[in-house]
Amino acid sequence: MKITACCPGHISGYFKRVSVPGPEASGSIGAGMVIDPGVTVTVISSPRTSINIFQKNPGGRMRLVADRSPPLESALFKLGINAKINTECTLPVGSGFGLSAAALLASLTAVNRLYDLCLSPHDIARIAHETEVQHRTGLGDVAACQGGGRVVRNGGGIDAEILRSYDLDSEIFAVSFGPIHTPSVLGSATQMDCVSRAFPKKEPATVQEFFAQSREFAYRSGLVTPEVGRVLCACEAEGVDAAMTMLGNGVFAYGAKAHAVLRPFGTVFRCRMATTGARVTGVDA
Repeated sequence: MKITACCPGHISGYFKRVSVPGPEASGSIGAGMVIDPGVTVTVISSPRTSINIFQKNPGGRMRLVADRSPPLESALFKLGINAKINTECTLPVGSGFGLSAAALLASLTAVNRLYDLCLSPHDIARIAHETEVQHRTGLGDVAACQGGGRVVRNGGGIDAEILRSYDLDSEIFAVSFGPIHTPSVLGSATQMDCVSRAFPKKEPATVQEFFAQSREFAYRSGLVTPEVGRVLCACEAEGVDAAMTMLGNGVFAYGAKAHAVLRPFGTVFRCRMATTGARVTGVDA
């Protein structure tokens, strides 16, 4: 049997680490948007776990970008199962689009159906979140990707309050200049202190406030790279709402002129606001 599942990604505009004993309530607070396309996985039963991660280029061709995923391998080991998993994405891996969380949620959703594990969506999210925290591949993406919308997370872990607004009517555009090594940033006490001091004082009430706060956070936290700075300046000059992808060396922008402003800086990825979380999309006997 082959199971297909998908899960949206997540772009964080700003965040602050929440550290408490145990991974279940650790993570981050912050704001972001849940986006499609995220990750699609196909899973079949196998005596040994194997994982391949493919990225689809703008022309539709698939490229193998990794043949291992320590976080996903760890999650399967916890469940005591093996599987062959192929992961497909359009957005670049490791570049601030929450694809690690999306891959975990989609894969666990698929193996849950494949092996009749009787895990609830909450169980799946808990395993995925704890895995992300332990591997330092993310702090709040799993919590956000439980649903859709523009999100404000007011506590660490998957059970904290999450406010969801469905007010992104237009496409979201992004450019990426490559990954930022997330574990290095999350594991740096100095960098995390800068991030904490840059955290906004109030929740964003509108899309425009979200982008303004996220852009200010990026500069104040010291995370803005030269490439990102140039794109943000171009967007500001044209009145385009834009911010840095957290944590990735890239920019996401919104509005009618966003695509045209981003285009000179490289490949422009098109996204839209997601409205649901992980789900099974196909079952082939």
